[in-house]
Amino acid sequence: MDISAIRKDYTIKSLDISDVNVDPIIQFKAWFEEAVIAQVLEVNAMTVSTIGLDGAPNARILLLKGIDTGFVFFTNYSSEKGKELENHSLASLTFFWPELERQVRIRGKIEKVTAEESDLYFFSRPIGSQIGAWVSPQSQVIDSREDLNDRLTVFEKQFTENSISRPPHWGGYRLLPNTIEFWQGRPSRLHDRIKYVQKGDNWEIVRLAP
Repeated sequence: MDISAIRKDYTIKSLDISDVNVDPIIQFKAWFEEAVIAQVLEVNAMTVSTIGLDGAPNARILLLKGIDTGFVFFTNYSSEKGKELENHSLASLTFFWPELERQVRIRGKIEKVTAEESDLYFFSRPIGSQIGAWVSPQSQVIDSREDLNDRLTVFEKQFTENSISRPPHWGGYRLLPNTIEFWQGRPSRLHDRIKYVQKGDNWEIVRLAP
């Protein structure tokens, strides 16, 4: 296979500063709604990039679970990403919606959501997912899949829908953005890139070269 020959020309839409809202979060919500309507596969999937304990970048796919003053996701605080965010609170998110030929890049500071917010989302999850949060020592080395299954059996006997609690090591983060870039694919790789940069209480909006 000649990987270098794989290419696609982007022709669906265009993007100009005159097209976007002055508030990037409102603009993101508009794009997100379009992606939902377009039935983008795993529309809330995003790459969460952190700074590793060794100083190198580290990335993985998570699911966005809320949009308010920032972008909310949930995970194990004791996981690799949790330890990295505890050590360095800056992170970035990347969304790619190929059906619309769009990408959004978001950078900012991470904070933990409140315990109440974590509880609210935790108890909205299926019981299997709730138990799973107790079962998995996320990012730690385990001997085998059987060990994980054994832990599952133990916690399934321990908890019911009425007795389970949220693990103290599990909860949410909110990324508070300071820059957001909206990328719209265009022909001949001359893509449209509109970037918001936070300036105090306001946002500066600029166009970037592709």
